[in-house]
Amino acid sequence: MKRSGSADLPLHYGYVPKWLAERMAKLGLAVVETIVMDYGKDEVLRRISDPFWFQSLGAVMGMDWHSSGITTSVMGALKRAINPHSHELGIYICGGKGNHSRETPNELLKISERTGLNGTELVRCSKLSAKVDNTAIQDGFQLYTHNFILSSEGKWAVVQQGMSPHSKTARRYHWHSPDITSFVDDPHTFIYGQNNGYILNMADKQAAPSRSGVMHIAQEPPDRMLAEVQKLVMPAHHDVRAENVDLKRLGAVLWLAHEKRPSDFEDLLLLEGLGPRTLQSLALVSEVIHGTPSRFKDPARFSFAHGGKDGHPFPVPTKVYDETLGVLHTAISKAKLGNSEKSEAIKRLHTIAGRAEKDFTPNANFDKVIEQERNDSWKYGGRTVFGRSKPPKELQLKLF
Repeated sequence: MKRSGSADLPLHYGYVPKWLAERMAKLGLAVVETIVMDYGKDEVLRRISDPFWFQSLGAVMGMDWHSSGITTSVMGALKRAINPHSHELGIYICGGKGNHSRETPNELLKISERTGLNGTELVRCSKLSAKVDNTAIQDGFQLYTHNFILSSEGKWAVVQQGMSPHSKTARRYHWHSPDITSFVDDPHTFIYGQNNGYILNMADKQAAPSRSGVMHIAQEPPDRMLAEVQKLVMPAHHDVRAENVDLKRLGAVLWLAHEKRPSDFEDLLLLEGLGPRTLQSLALVSEVIHGTPSRFKDPARFSFAHGGKDGHPFPVPTKVYDETLGVLHTAISKAKLGNSEKSEAIKRLHTIAGRAEKDFTPNANFDKVIEQERNDSWKYGGRTVFGRSKPPKELQLKLF
């Protein structure tokens, strides 16, 4: 087995309001349903084990694009939404934050009773992945959340996160079972976290001599420190800045949504009637569902679908969010009945935007784009944890 990656995130305390949590769950279910239908269950596990995709999913859901809270909130939303449909989807999510993480073994055993999977082995994998990240890798982060994502075939992924009060950061660890050959020999697909110097990594393959004699582990440090792959490090600042985004990719999405019409593209005629702001969100959701791994190197870009609960880059446009959900759910329902035309149209949004990037030269002022979104936020039902968006002061005077 191999850990798929990791991510470092600034600690960010707060809560997810009910109005956003409900929408996150619905969008998470729509994304997973579509991936299962189009690419299969294995692809869901592969995506979740990719820290860049996971961060992009959280951003497109309207969570804070860079903070530690994205891990628990996204996994909580997915667990609430997916588990009632596990029999249909073949995907099960166990564990969670705090006491919920300690329920993982019981949940896995119950699932194994229903599916015939080897529950004892799954529990062992769950415990070992946590043990490696909490003990074998001494990087100053103590785990406080553990999620085990399982398919009906017995393949799995792990998303777990540790906290370092000293550095005021969190580190998210990703695992993917198809990549793992050993729990003690480079098992991770990814560790997501900021470089705080050398760490003791007894799970590094080059630490094999140190592991060979348990009595000598304390005296013999590993030959080499952790060489981390797919490492994602998010900045401490809350605002989304131009350097956090691939402006060419974002510009192509804005061009497609706001300067063109569905009727300009024969492939998008089934999306006729949607407003440009909803097309902008759908294009980014389409990329989360259908994009290749190279498309997720700038997770902040996906916050331009539904903003963020803290107002960065702009308030969550609930009306746009709901219309996007409506289009996705209609497409999924029709696809289940054998009519996949609308689902294919959504998929082509991502493809057309990707083609436009080749010859696209960004010319929009990044700060102006955000300013316009914030000024228009009240029209779209904009909300944050601080309240509802209001019209600009000069417009308030005209209205009242």
